[in-house]
Formats: sequence, C-alpha cells, structure tokens
Amino acid sequence: MAQDQKSDRAVGVSRRGVLKVAAAGALAGVAATLLSGQSSASAVRKRTGKTLIVYFSRTGNTREVANQIQQRVGGDFFEIRTAHSYPKEYRATTDQAKRELEARFRPQLVGDIKNIDAYDVVFLGYPNWWGTMPMALFSFIEKYKLAGKTLMPFCTHEGSRLGRSEADLKALCPNSTVLEGLALRGGNLANVKAESAHREVAEWLQKMGLVG
Repeated sequence: MAQDQKSDRAVGVSRRGVLKVAAAGALAGVAATLLSGQSSASAVRKRTGKTLIVYFSRTGNTREVANQIQQRVGGDFFEIRTAHSYPKEYRATTDQAKRELEARFRPQLVGDIKNIDAYDVVFLGYPNWWGTMPMALFSFIEKYKLAGKTLMPFCTHEGSRLGRSEADLKALCPNSTVLEGLALRGGNLANVKAESAHREVAEWLQKMGLVG
C-alpha cells in the first residue's frame, strides 16, 4: 500500500510537471506570435527605401483603397493595366477572369516601373477574383520578382475576403516578406468610401507599423 501511495504521488508530480511544461510551451507560443507581429511591424518601420502602391482596379473600388493608403503613408502609385480590356458587365468579366485563371493566362501589361529597386515596401492591391488575385497580378509579380521587399497585400471582395491570394503571393515571392493583408468589402464605391472602411485601413496600417 505504501509503495502504491508513493507511485500515486510520483504520478501526480509527473502529471503536474507535464502540465507546467505544456503551459510554459503555450505561453512561449503566444509570446512568439506577438513578437513575430512586432518584428514584422518593426521591419517595416526600419525600411529606408521608398514605398510603392501598386494596384489593379476594374471598377475603381481598389483604386479608392489605394488612395486612402497613399494619403496616410505617402509613396508612389503604379496602376497595373493590361493590353486587353475587360467587359463592363460584371458577369462577363467574372467569366473572362475564370477562363484566364483556369488557363493560367498571363496578361500582357502596359507601362513599366523603371526603378523598382528603389522601393523597400510594396503594397499590392487587387479585387478578389475567383478566390485569388487577378492574373494581371501574376504577370506583374513574375516580371518584377520583388525579392527582398516587404509586401503588403490589400483587396476588395464581395464575401470571400483575401481567399488564397496571400498563399499564392508567398509562393510567387519566396524571397520577399509578405505581411498580413487587408480585405475590404467592395461591391460598390460607397462601401470602400464609408467611414468604417477608412477606419479599417487606418487600423491595418497602424498594426503594420506604418502610422502612429
């Protein structure tokens, strides 16, 4: 019986030890997550190069968000434009976008950035088309590579938020730092011009360490 009691006490001590280790591990994980977020924001603040705001916008919704970002952090603009046009009618555009995605089509772009190396932080804005970026973004990223830069994605959507676009961006830019993106409800220009949208943009930029 005494031996059994000793064994029970030993098991109790062992279990308490395991729980302490588990708790310590959980706290360490939380701390690591917080530090990771802080280090990402610090990395942006320490950048000494210029900021570039790149966007693709068919209806003007994403352009409006890009303007709000520029008003708060400054930087240069570059609008991604394709050599071919998209239909004005929404359904026709979504059908064309789906065909391009399924074919992994790379649209030809119009215009160039002459000094991409001058930029450290690059915002990438786009509407969510079929769960990811429009194929024009794929063309842009593959053209300029963006290695060594801090990338900040933002998108407008109608319910699917960023979709898998962040994962696609990381796959396309393995040598870049991709920070947490911003997703704003689009649908019409009034949504992204609303006070709540302005607040979301400001809070995101603050979280990323770009504004006080």
